Formats: sequence, C-alpha cells, structure tokens
Amino acid sequence: MLTMGDTTRIAVDVTFLRLDPGVTGQPVPALPPDVSLVRVAAPSVAFYRYLYGTVGGAYCWWLRRVAPDAEIAALMADPSIQIHVAMRGGEPAGFFELDSRAGSDVNIGYFGLMPHAVGTGIGAALLGEAIRIARAASRSGSVRVNTCTADHPRALPTYLRAGFRPLRTVREIWDIPDRLGLAIPDRLRA
Repeated sequence: MLTMGDTTRIAVDVTFLRLDPGVTGQPVPALPPDVSLVRVAAPSVAFYRYLYGTVGGAYCWWLRRVAPDAEIAALMADPSIQIHVAMRGGEPAGFFELDSRAGSDVNIGYFGLMPHAVGTGIGAALLGEAIRIARAASRSGSVRVNTCTADHPRALPTYLRAGFRPLRTVREIWDIPDRLGLAIPDRLRA
C-alpha cells in the first residue's frame, strides 16, 4: 500500500459515456409502487452530505466530502443542479444529481443507491427516471455520465444497457485523504 502523507493513492479507470437523442436502451421497469421520486429543491448541506456519504461511502466518493460547506450550499442553491431522491418506506433508497451547468447536455453527476437498497431491483428503474428527467432538461437531448472502477461493478453494464455509449476511458490517480475513513479496496491502491 502506497500512502502519501495523510492520503492514500488509488488508480481508477474513468469511463465517460453519452446517451444521444433518440437512443433508447433495453426497456427498464417502472419504479416499484412503494418507491416515490422526490425532487429536493436546494437541499441542506447536511442532507446532501448524508446522501452523498451514505451512497458513495463504499465507492470512494470523496470530492464532495472535502468541499467546504459554502461550496456545497452554493451548488445546492444553483438552479442548474437538481437533486432527486428515491424514497421507500419513508427513507431515502437512492438519489441522483443532474447538472446542466456545462452547455446543452445534462450530466448525471452522481447516481446511486443506499447500501440497504442495493440488490433490490430499483437501480435500473431509478436510472430510467434519471434519464427521462435529464432529457427533458437537456437542450440537446443528450445525457452524459461517467463511472469508474471504484464504483459498483454493475454501474458500467447498467449504463450500457440503458443505451449510453462510451466516449473514452482515462486512468486517473486520486490521493484520497485518510481522515475521511473510506474503506479503500486493495485492488484500487496504486
């Protein structure tokens, strides 16, 4: 294990994908009747950190963990950022973040399920909702997303089944602050 001071260095392959206008992938199921999708307008920093930290904890999501509260608050207040939360049984089951700040495409900036919802069959349905909402907000009709080798192993195949096509894959080196306490898989350590 290579540790650089107060960080752990990992290597990830990031795949950038795009869903072009009119392209549809395999049919996705509707959200189950006991799951509702709620758009949270300008969520509090604490709620956003809860979603981000809980969903991304097992997948080395760290960038927003080290961002100052003021930066997160500004992002959450930006009308170009949308937060949608899947609710099941009165609690969050997953969320996605749509970002339309960079041009005519909409980017699915973050997407994932709470640990207790992984494997329950709602992931593809939630992605279908993310695509539907992103396309409606996209001036071009295109939707972008990226995933990496730190994400859930079903992430990339799920995006491909939904009709996304890979644009490029880039090797990135991340120095993750040890103070975050993330469980870093040995396979990612550089």
